Amino acid sequence: MILGALEAGGTKMVMAVGNEEGEIFERKSIPTETPEKTIPAMIDYFREKRIEALGIGAFGPVDVREGSKTYGRILDTPKIAWRQYDLGKNLQEALQVPVKVDTDVNASCLGEMTFGDAKGLKNVIYITIGTGIGAGVAVNGGLIHGMLHPEAGHILLRKSPKDSYEGKCPYHKTCFEGLASGPAIEERYGKKAWELAEDKEVWELEADYIAQAMANYILAFSPERIILGGGVMHQTQLLPIVHEKTLDYLAGYLNTPQLTNIESYITLPSLEDNQGILGALQLAVMAKG
Repeated sequence: MILGALEAGGTKMVMAVGNEEGEIFERKSIPTETPEKTIPAMIDYFREKRIEALGIGAFGPVDVREGSKTYGRILDTPKIAWRQYDLGKNLQEALQVPVKVDTDVNASCLGEMTFGDAKGLKNVIYITIGTGIGAGVAVNGGLIHGMLHPEAGHILLRKSPKDSYEGKCPYHKTCFEGLASGPAIEERYGKKAWELAEDKEVWELEADYIAQAMANYILAFSPERIILGGGVMHQTQLLPIVHEKTLDYLAGYLNTPQLTNIESYITLPSLEDNQGILGALQLAVMAKG
């Protein structure tokens, strides 16, 4: 089976062709411009490859409810040119192949569960901490959709008394994304995250916010593993502090083998930044049926 995978991001579109075994034969990236410029290039690429199905992991919010009249449509995104754009429908009609659409973070979660270290687990959370913060959540082997899809990057956190920063999120200010995303770090300190690598106080505060979120996710979803991706997590000094602070926030309330071995419970991605495109490839497998 020749399958197409699309990781539709806010800055670039990653297109790939592969098979159901997770083999990627080739890939190509193009800038995310307007739909009028970007979509024809994607159609030409996939049409030339003669794909049999297409899986899409898209920036959101996006309608992921199969059976909905607007399934696969980008909704009220801050990316104005893409607002209410019918991504799934337009690609399906142009390529005449089955198409399955989910969020980019759900695709990353699916990639790790299908081809990565989370293979065999049914309850997994994948979080990306970068330009924004998003989460893909799988429960009992299925990705959560519900009335839309989880927006767990916007859970409300308790602000540290040491933090005078008002928060980056235009909707909630002090939500997880507002306090801990890459742009929040840069705006708080006037420097990018990589420029602050040696500043211990920066990462103590960042880890505190991430750990609050981890405790909330653990208590609400009881995942078997949590995977932390995104550019902020490239700071290797961060994860051990997150482990320590997460246990502090849980305060001994839960006693499980996973929490006893927290280094293997809250982890970094295992697929070398390929989890999103591999998840999209698995969505194509599911679309083909």
